[in-house]
Amino acid sequence: MAGHEVFVEEVVVCDPELEQAMARLVPQLSSSSPPPTAYELETMVNSPAVTLFVARLAGEIVGSLTLALFRIPTGVRAWIEDVVVDGSARGQGVGEALVGAALHLAGEAGAKTVDLTSRPDREAANRLYVRLGFEQRATNVYRYALGG
Repeated sequence: MAGHEVFVEEVVVCDPELEQAMARLVPQLSSSSPPPTAYELETMVNSPAVTLFVARLAGEIVGSLTLALFRIPTGVRAWIEDVVVDGSARGQGVGEALVGAALHLAGEAGAKTVDLTSRPDREAANRLYVRLGFEQRATNVYRYALGG
């Protein structure tokens, strides 16, 4: 796949190709979360608050990014979530292309800022975000676990 141009597109339909790609990509992102089912993918694709982007190299889906856009009293919020690039395609501009597409859409939607979180051990991803102009914020991130 080296030397191929990266193409990023918004997912508008859930199909077997997308299901198979997410089954391959999500385990590379999280060992504790199963890949989304066809129903879960369909729900995301049909949500007005979520845009799922995929990146292709040589026609094959090699990465994905989820952008959540929603209105709150203080403005339009934009969050990038679940950025993953297949191990075979890393270092070829896939992550940068995905983030660029998300930033463009967020700006068009009226967001003034775009937030994301990234675990410290994802060193390459953190370097990418800094290189693209993201600044680390001094904030407390809290998580409340629902259920068991």
